[in-house]
Amino acid sequence: MDVTKLLQGLPLFRGFDEGALRELVGASAVEETAAGARLLEYGTIGEFLGVLLEGEAAAERPAQDPAEPARELGRLAPGDHFGEMSLLTGELTGADIVARTTCRHLRIPAPVFARMLAGNPVAVGVLARKMAARLAQREKDPAAQRDAEDMWRKAEDPYGLRPEGALGGKRVLVVNCGSSSLKYRFFDGGRAAGDVRGLVERIGQASGGRHKRKAAGGDSTEDVAAPDHGAALRVVLRSVTKEGGGPLGSLRELDAIGHRVVHGGDRYRGATVIDDEVLATIRECATLAPLHNPPNLLGIEACRSAAPQVPEVAVFDTAFHQTVPPFAHLYAIPYDLYREAHLRRYGFHGPSHQYVSLRAATHLRRPIVELKMVTCHLGSGASVCAIDHGRSVDTSMGLTPLEGLVMGTRGGDIDPGLLMHLCTQRGMAPTDVEKMLSNESGLRGVSGVSNDMREIEEAAEKGNPRAALAVQMFAYRVKKYIGSYAAALGGLDVAVFTGGIGENAAGARARICQGLDRLGITIDEGRNRAPAAGREPAFEISAEGAPVKVLVVPTDEELMIARETVRALGNRDVTTIIQAREKKPIPIEVSAHHVHLSGADVERLFGAGHKLTPRSELSQPGQFACQEVVDLVGPKGRVDRVRVLGPERPETQVEISRTEEFKLGIDAPIRASGDIAGSPGLTLVGTVGQVTIAEGVICALRHVHMHPEDALTYGLHDRDVVRVRTQGERELIFGDVLIRVSPSFRLAMHIDTDEANAAELSTGAAGILDSIQDRQGPQRKTLTGVPMTAAR
Repeated sequence: MDVTKLLQGLPLFRGFDEGALRELVGASAVEETAAGARLLEYGTIGEFLGVLLEGEAAAERPAQDPAEPARELGRLAPGDHFGEMSLLTGELTGADIVARTTCRHLRIPAPVFARMLAGNPVAVGVLARKMAARLAQREKDPAAQRDAEDMWRKAEDPYGLRPEGALGGKRVLVVNCGSSSLKYRFFDGGRAAGDVRGLVERIGQASGGRHKRKAAGGDSTEDVAAPDHGAALRVVLRSVTKEGGGPLGSLRELDAIGHRVVHGGDRYRGATVIDDEVLATIRECATLAPLHNPPNLLGIEACRSAAPQVPEVAVFDTAFHQTVPPFAHLYAIPYDLYREAHLRRYGFHGPSHQYVSLRAATHLRRPIVELKMVTCHLGSGASVCAIDHGRSVDTSMGLTPLEGLVMGTRGGDIDPGLLMHLCTQRGMAPTDVEKMLSNESGLRGVSGVSNDMREIEEAAEKGNPRAALAVQMFAYRVKKYIGSYAAALGGLDVAVFTGGIGENAAGARARICQGLDRLGITIDEGRNRAPAAGREPAFEISAEGAPVKVLVVPTDEELMIARETVRALGNRDVTTIIQAREKKPIPIEVSAHHVHLSGADVERLFGAGHKLTPRSELSQPGQFACQEVVDLVGPKGRVDRVRVLGPERPETQVEISRTEEFKLGIDAPIRASGDIAGSPGLTLVGTVGQVTIAEGVICALRHVHMHPEDALTYGLHDRDVVRVRTQGERELIFGDVLIRVSPSFRLAMHIDTDEANAAELSTGAAGILDSIQDRQGPQRKTLTGVPMTAAR
């Protein structure tokens, strides 16, 4: 079969010339599927566009009751395509595509599909119309909304945490380079039989190096020449190629190398493709992580030398915590020290905290954006993280990994006056104090036994009082952080234990959770003591009916680094598409404070039977400013004559600026419109009555409204986060700009009055897309049919 000729006859591909189609087919794969097997799996992250070439298939949705047969949605014949809605929207796949007969289909990888769309207006038009019709139908159809909700309850891997979902078929080498060791793990594109992991240790030592390797063919240990990190890396690269018993024919088959880098400062909010500028920043941050960043750099430079054609990605320990707000990450010292030297709290163990939080959400079959969570990474190094909406909002480690919990050899939180006392009264040099805090404190320093919790617990059971004290101090410090973070989050849904101690020390978990029942944390002692071997990726130890789920989740930092490496390469591809397109100006509109009211609250504020009175149309179709205004009354003060916007909404929502927070006396979170769970409330005063809402006050996240055709042109999805460059006398870049896609939207960017004043912008200014910052991945959408707020 001539696949190119078949594609030429399909509406989606009619805008391509024969050469472009042959290139497209060459970058894709043709696969054969037996009758009864799936061509596409329901509830997964879309990785390809499928075109049925031969045979017959059906789209099916699993029934609510697993015992019942699936519901058939329709049949596919040769020429039909599937999987495009997940690629277009970023949502999970909405159906199984099941072969009714033996089928052959073309699989066009997602990056190839995105490039194809961006360069072809005909294809954009075809898919934009299809996407707009599907989204518009869902907004009006309760059954379609329930199906979308049901997708989350049935999805097995919504966040791509299995290797096959995380890697998208890409072969990735993960490198974690220390001062005298190089730990690595090779992922063979989700094919476990080809995975290799190992460790080269004793780098630079006169006695020579040692290479420990684990693979499907067995484990091995060998002495190797490793005078430097370059030589150690050559051992690793040989290990993953066929020359050393690995699966790669050559290094050209390697898609990417992901590096664990401890400190990225406040520059990087996610994994980043390495170039000279990134390398320079890692060097600069070496002053903040002198024991870690220099060897991380050695690993990067060794890879550049040995495999210059392979893209490298830095995955920073600190990146996940860049969402911690300033009031939580700044030290109360002169502000100039932060501004000039970037002295602030950064946090570490980011890949671990992110991985286990996503694993916990997957286990609970709930979107992470709905959960308030505390994750406890407890090992030789230990930290606790408060997570809200999937974002780190506080963490126990600070400028360095010394702050926070009691750890194996680190003391954690210590009064700085004690350090000055050691220097001035006991004559210790700063280097001696640093050595003491890093290597001689924590569990080892208190117990006098070891830094290994197993050995300390054994000594405590034999009556060693210092060992017992060390265990008590460790558990108390973790308990204290859990309690403080539960207060900071305004409640807790999930607590997660991970790391060597968190996963394996049932006694430590029990001590930590004792007395936390008032916070909703109660564990089942039998479940807690169950052997770790054979557990699922997430194991529940909370008591039946306890308000807070307590989970044990084995961490997999290397898989998370590989996943983030692949995502960084995907973001780079999207940025390439954005920067290759015509620079279409995005109108910037300044959104002042305003209120959206439910129908019931309209009547309470303005009288029975009252309907909102349109005053003027807004930029987004169907939205309007009303004649009605309300007064806002908070614990401290009030803001009068705030305009109501229509039409009515299912729930009342108030959007204010940061400045007005202080005037009212509340702390409003920065959220997307409609995301009000857990936000503060206030009192609204109308002409007839008043209403006190328990929640609903937010500061709106800056955002861009896009029609599906705009989104497809730039390769963007709903809820992507981008950077927008403003035009004018004072050019600057806005980061953390949320993309919202709907068939009812017109292209416009909305910022609040504080942001506009700071940037010296007013309505009528324009911006252009600069790059993608983050692709948040599939999320359960707000399915009320209510678009985000339009500017006044």
